[in-house]
Amino acid sequence: MVLEKFQDKFTKYEVARILGARSLQLAMDAPVLLKLSKEQEEEFNFNTLRIAEEELSAGVLPITVKRPLPKRSGKALKKLSEEEIKERLEKQMREEKKEEKEKTEDKDLEEGEEKEEKEIEQEGEIMEMATPEDEVSEDVSEEAEEI
Repeated sequence: MVLEKFQDKFTKYEVARILGARSLQLAMDAPVLLKLSKEQEEEFNFNTLRIAEEELSAGVLPITVKRPLPKRSGKALKKLSEEEIKERLEKQMREEKKEEKEKTEDKDLEEGEEKEEKEIEQEGEIMEMATPEDEVSEDVSEEAEEI
């Protein structure tokens, strides 16, 4: 009921906040800002929320709503000329090309390293690990030569 009346002026959250704040004030024995007859008081049954709604719809509430606005910058923005726009776009394009070139170089280096590793694996190990059997066989062959 109250929300529909103030829909173009307040959001539903603002209406809820206003009614809640005023209802709390009335619950803490704040004076009622409307002149209510005995019949109206009995109708509202001293319901603080209903009284706050009636005060809001009558427009007697001393409650204001402050909405945050975007901060304004003190300096004026400079308008760019066509030449400056073209220069900036060209600079941006050059930077993008440079980054792409660096990426491709990095990929080429990585691929080169991978190729080298594969070639080494294909050729076989450069150095084989020595095993205890290798040492024994050498000792036996030396002894055989001595005899």
